Amino acid sequence: MTGDEMYLGVDGGGTKTALCLVDRGGRLLAEHRAPSTYYFARGVQLVGEVLGPAVAEVCRRAGRAPADVTAAFVGLPGYGEASADVAALDAAPAAALGHSRYVCGNDMVCGWAGSLGGRDGVNVVSGTGSVAYGEREGVGVRAGGWSEVFSDEGSAYWVAVRGLQLFSRMVDGLIEPGPLLDVLREHLGLTADLDLVDLVVNRWGGDRARVAGLARQVGQAAEAGDRAAAAVLEQAGVELAALVAVVRRRLGFAEDEAVAVSWSGGTFGAPLLQRSFSRQVLAAHPTTTLVTPLLSPVLGAAVHAARLAGSPLDEAAVTRLSVATSGPGPAGD
Repeated sequence: MTGDEMYLGVDGGGTKTALCLVDRGGRLLAEHRAPSTYYFARGVQLVGEVLGPAVAEVCRRAGRAPADVTAAFVGLPGYGEASADVAALDAAPAAALGHSRYVCGNDMVCGWAGSLGGRDGVNVVSGTGSVAYGEREGVGVRAGGWSEVFSDEGSAYWVAVRGLQLFSRMVDGLIEPGPLLDVLREHLGLTADLDLVDLVVNRWGGDRARVAGLARQVGQAAEAGDRAAAAVLEQAGVELAALVAVVRRRLGFAEDEAVAVSWSGGTFGAPLLQRSFSRQVLAAHPTTTLVTPLLSPVLGAAVHAARLAGSPLDEAAVTRLSVATSGPGPAGD
């Protein structure tokens, strides 16, 4: 092994793609943000279109070239969820890197590798969408992430849609009005309440990322005392904890085993959701070790790249990376 080893992490998400370069000693060499690689609406070619300039830029910031990348892990949203697309997705990073020293996978793996530093255990992601992923002795299991149309329970999109439902029911007088009304009116600049339909359905076209962004306002209303909004966040924590429980069971962990459980994704920034999730996880399995995320998903992707290449970063390097980046930082989209 040489001191020139450099690992590329790519964490694709529903709203953005994060990239980073990390060296063998756990030093962060460069970071970059690019547009989303969520390709279902625009086609598989989107992945290559995003990665080409993004990889070139993150390497430029490190004063290196794509050819210098020792290994890369490219986490892509939706990877593995359409069998016919996998071969094309696997081939997409080659043009950007100029070599084949990379592995593609679902972006949920980035969250797990970052939160737990690549150790056995379970991580649940709640960003634009939601999914849980865990590993035990090299075996990986996922649960959730079946799309926002009929799944993604506990995600930002799921929370936001329920917030919009509450808004309409409050306006109609079906439930008691709460702070959510004024929070959304002000945030969206509504002249009339029914303008919400025009904004979300017509002007936004129901855009997944834009709708999901309203989860922040649901959290704001809950903190302001809106009981209905608070109940949505409470239920989101319940749903996410249920994903953890099923992944844990499917991995074969004993009921009383001390399993490491962590989380990633911006939705966990809502204190009520975080508390609900932690409470539910511990209620189901009191021996659980709740682990505050060690690294962000994109750093996790770089750590995982080194691991897959047969040169895992040692504990000191992971610690150095965590300290240098002030802990987990923004966790997912």
